[in-house]
Amino acid sequence: MPLHSVAPQRLYRQIADQLRQLMVSGEFALGSRLPAERDLALQLGVSRPSVREALIALEVEGMIEVRTGSGIYVQRLEAPNQLTVTPSAEADTPADWGPLEVMSARLLIEAEVAALAATHAQKADLKAIKTGLQQMKLEAARDEVPRDGDEAFHAAIAKACGNSVLLDTVQRYWQARNGPLFERLGDYFEHPASWQSAINEHQQVLQAIEAHDATAARKAMQKHLKQAHKRYSASWRRAPAR
Repeated sequence: MPLHSVAPQRLYRQIADQLRQLMVSGEFALGSRLPAERDLALQLGVSRPSVREALIALEVEGMIEVRTGSGIYVQRLEAPNQLTVTPSAEADTPADWGPLEVMSARLLIEAEVAALAATHAQKADLKAIKTGLQQMKLEAARDEVPRDGDEAFHAAIAKACGNSVLLDTVQRYWQARNGPLFERLGDYFEHPASWQSAINEHQQVLQAIEAHDATAARKAMQKHLKQAHKRYSASWRRAPAR
């Protein structure tokens, strides 16, 4: 019998596959409510962030419906466009990365990127970082999600750090940020109050980089990304009604 190559599968995909099979087999009937995120994590022996990523993937597929303040319900027993097909090296793109896993990686990498930027930033770099922050403020003032300004801000910091590999890494994080899983998660947990908090956090990062204080820049970026992860990990009941 011929052997076939074995491709690794992301944890959230494995969890989504299990939950989907339980729905198809009738363990979770159409219209029934799934166990709470906390209980699913305990039963599966995984983290709550991984469960949340799996649930978001299933919602993007149309398998489940998240009803804010009520729970998560089985909406369909067959997904027309599953995200969880067997992955290949070509198919495994940043858009498939789990959002909360991306946030954890950003916390490690971008904190050091900010510290390097504080050391190496030139006048043109500082201007670009300020421009990104100003764009965020203008977008928020128009009641728009200030995503373009947010990306410009972080990209300018990565460019200022003086390391092209780190710049490429941060750019790939933003490819993930613009993927369907991140978009859906943002629908629940991004709102005017959260973006104002993010803008204030960005301001602190900018001030530290302007002062060429690497330690302060690292701490400010860590604080921002920890808060961002916390916002995305909030209880579904705290998500604003859509």
